[in-house]
Amino acid sequence: MSKLVECVPNFSEGRRPEVIEAIVNEVKRVEGIELLDVQSDASHNRSVVTFVGEPAAVKQAAFASCAKAAELIDMEQHHGEHPRIGATDVIPFIPIKGISLDECVELANELGQEIAEKLDIPVYMYEAAAKRSERKNLPDVRKGQYEGLKAAISEPERKPDYGPAKMHPRAGATVVGARQCLIAYNINLSTGDVAIAKKIANAIREAKGGFKYCRAMGIMIEERNVAQVTINMINYEGTPLYRVFETVKNEAARYGVNIIGSEIVGLVPMQALIDTADYYLRLEGFSRKQVMEENI
Repeated sequence: MSKLVECVPNFSEGRRPEVIEAIVNEVKRVEGIELLDVQSDASHNRSVVTFVGEPAAVKQAAFASCAKAAELIDMEQHHGEHPRIGATDVIPFIPIKGISLDECVELANELGQEIAEKLDIPVYMYEAAAKRSERKNLPDVRKGQYEGLKAAISEPERKPDYGPAKMHPRAGATVVGARQCLIAYNINLSTGDVAIAKKIANAIREAKGGFKYCRAMGIMIEERNVAQVTINMINYEGTPLYRVFETVKNEAARYGVNIIGSEIVGLVPMQALIDTADYYLRLEGFSRKQVMEENI
């Protein structure tokens, strides 16, 4: 492929396997698409789907899966730990090979228009595709979540970039954009006190004076009675995973709490893991060329 784009749509369904399968099947049907990963979380009630292909095929798969989600997910009935504003909550395009971020912005706008015109779903553009500076960051677009946006969407400052200034009766709204590679990373704590997770999240998130490129919040995983610091690292080279992990561990210790585990949602660049291994193993002069799989 001369141009390779990654797309990672997030759907507001993580509990009904048949619905997730139906959405993913829409992606599989598109010629030239390679499905890389599907991860669902019942507590978050969310699924993250990752696929790659040439731009036109990727846009087609993104639209088809969004249309299926609008058909099968009713946001009036949706509840979960993760912030969301729609059945297809967010669709980012990521340049992988032979394509620029600006071209991905163009692709995002084409998709945003198509979703608004054909599905009657209001669309907000974010990150590199943001049309307003206050909408660059996804949490700002999601302010108030589905319920809050439903009440505020008719206000001038919350008017969508494409489509009607009212929520779709079932599918809500959708955010579309273009960005560089992001790592979705969760850290689980040995406590059921979500206030501690929120304090730790505030200590590391960029908006509160923490690490640059780090977005974080504290949530509760009800079925495990575990508080979680859920994190998006939007530039793993600028702020590496291990630095965030160590800070969360130290902050948790202040409250007599330990880390019981962490998880990566979706795919992760190999370099991010190599950097982490390099740090903890205190490797000297290590090179990526020493990774066996890189030489096969």
